[in-house]
Amino acid sequence: MDGYRQTAVHLLIRYLGISIRGQLQYKASFIFQSVGHLLITGIEFLGIWALFDRFGALPHWSLQEVAFFYGTVNIQFAIADALGRGFDVFAGFVKTGEFDRMLLRPRSVVIQLLGYEFTMRRVGRLLQGLAIFLWAGVSLGISWNLVLVSVWLFAVAGAVALFVGLVIIQATIAFWTVESIEIMNTLTYGGVQTAQYPLSIYRKAFQRFFTFVVPLGAVTYFPLSMIIGKTGIASIWFQALAPALGFFFLISALFFWRLGVRHYASTGS
Repeated sequence: MDGYRQTAVHLLIRYLGISIRGQLQYKASFIFQSVGHLLITGIEFLGIWALFDRFGALPHWSLQEVAFFYGTVNIQFAIADALGRGFDVFAGFVKTGEFDRMLLRPRSVVIQLLGYEFTMRRVGRLLQGLAIFLWAGVSLGISWNLVLVSVWLFAVAGAVALFVGLVIIQATIAFWTVESIEIMNTLTYGGVQTAQYPLSIYRKAFQRFFTFVVPLGAVTYFPLSMIIGKTGIASIWFQALAPALGFFFLISALFFWRLGVRHYASTGS
């Protein structure tokens, strides 16, 4: 089993390496697309700044604290969005019968889809999120230590797992209908917009949904609140360990994926 896992990881790294090298063959296109993503997401943050400038701070939350959430969420989503591209376009593989070809290969279909394309142009969103994150961290005067760094990295990993899990669910639904993408976008792209603000500003039912059903709050709100010093919203242990729910969500999504694969009927093409 360990040998199989090592082979799978090695294969995934090779797939990603091939994808990256292929995209870097067109350097001008890569640069322009990356800059485009950076500018688009930059305009989003200007909108947040304008709201704070016009209406003042949210109850108990400053612009710098919201910026800390915003920067981290964009880092998380940029990584997940780059990694989950194969699942994001999976409905097209079902339509064309390309998925049949994947099934014939002696390799995990999940690994093939994860390695389908590591979307390098997402580096624009990543850099923009990183810049806002660093500015917010400095402005808040966060005293980083090993515990806080570990919690932040755990939150990033948990959120990447969660967002990848969402696109896997989206891909799985395509086994039954290929018109489900817009519905799932309310949880992926809509979820990103939601997680850019503290969960406490939303209604209680909304908070529970995004903590225990689609645990966006678990991978953003709770650990990030702990890092900026707001430790009274829950047990400090829960705040630190909440990102684990992102990994449980990914595991659940993979089980749902296996169910979809078992019910897949070939196009015959």
